[in-house]
Amino acid sequence: MESSVEELITEHLIATFKADSFNFSSSGREDVDVRTLGNGRPFAIELVNPRRVHLTAEEMKALQQTINNSSDKVQVRDLQIVTREAIGHMKEGEEGKTKSYSALIWTEKEIRSEDVAVLDSMKELKLDQKTPLRVLHRRPLAVRVRVIHTMQSEYIDEHHFRLQLKTQAGTYPS
Repeated sequence: MESSVEELITEHLIATFKADSFNFSSSGREDVDVRTLGNGRPFAIELVNPRRVHLTAEEMKALQQTINNSSDKVQVRDLQIVTREAIGHMKEGEEGKTKSYSALIWTEKEIRSEDVAVLDSMKELKLDQKTPLRVLHRRPLAVRVRVIHTMQSEYIDEHHFRLQLKTQAGTYPS
């Protein structure tokens, strides 16, 4: 099974442009099992050694439709050829971006509301995060420093609580 948006899109571009390979850049990377809300996430693909370099507007629209028809996991809109400058604009400010997660947590040990409330005061928690196994096929193995900016807990009962996290972009939930 395909595991990334990148894989679902690039196979069609490589075939159409008859390229040797590609370099994928996006404003954040997502697996196909992660929902992206709103108008989506911008991306750019640099094709290496393409044997075809021009498409008509109709051909580009047809290529976009081919990508969209190939999977129910990803949809592309506004497919176009862009400049290197446009790619630079897409990547600007990436370090300042954040993600929000919500987790329902079960504990074997009984807890009280005071036990989880301590999490609320933790701010700017730094993590040494290894590249997750599920993305190793497209990212090098490394340890990267990531930040959990805030945590907000909600006690549910003696074995459950909800935790809201606001993290630095690029922080992977385990």
